Amino acid sequence: MSKNRQIALGVVAVLHVLLGYAIVTGFAIQVVKKIVDPLEAVNVKEEAPPPDEPPPPPPKEVEIPPFVPPPEVTVQSDAPTNTITTQSTVSQPDPPRVAPPAPPAPPAPPAVAPTPATPRGRGNVISTDDYPSASRAAEEEGVVRVTYLIGTDGRVTECTVAQSSGFKRLDDATCNIIQRRWRFNPATREGQPVAERKTQPVRWKLEN
Repeated sequence: MSKNRQIALGVVAVLHVLLGYAIVTGFAIQVVKKIVDPLEAVNVKEEAPPPDEPPPPPPKEVEIPPFVPPPEVTVQSDAPTNTITTQSTVSQPDPPRVAPPAPPAPPAPPAVAPTPATPRGRGNVISTDDYPSASRAAEEEGVVRVTYLIGTDGRVTECTVAQSSGFKRLDDATCNIIQRRWRFNPATREGQPVAERKTQPVRWKLEN
């Protein structure tokens, strides 16, 4: 290849590059113009603000009529005026009456001591024959103190153990015998029979 041919090819290549650059550059500018032109053509119209409302009319003045006092009316009465005077009389209460002190009561007569009851017959005793068989077999011994009530007929109506002998069989046997068998001449006061309460010990002892 000759030198001139090479130069010609180089020139043609440069022309192609320049032509391509011009084509690309011109085309881009046209595209941008087509995009920008519609945007510039659109004009946004802002809505106008509403007109201001007119101020309200001033209030009407109300005229207040002047105060006129009512006329004075005088009523005359020909009726007579009665004056009543009441006089009250307050009675003074009578002074309280003080009763004289009562004379002292006479002293009560001294109480007459009753005549004590006395045994009737010889049955008011407890012997070894009265020993409960179970207490005899167990060799139970002791002293029991009892309190009993003698009625107006001389019979024993109540009997309680005031102090135990230590064995219930002996305590129960004592009250049973006294209420069943013992008899008394009742106590008297001013010749009349009265009840009397007595307390006495009873000894239970086995014979050898």
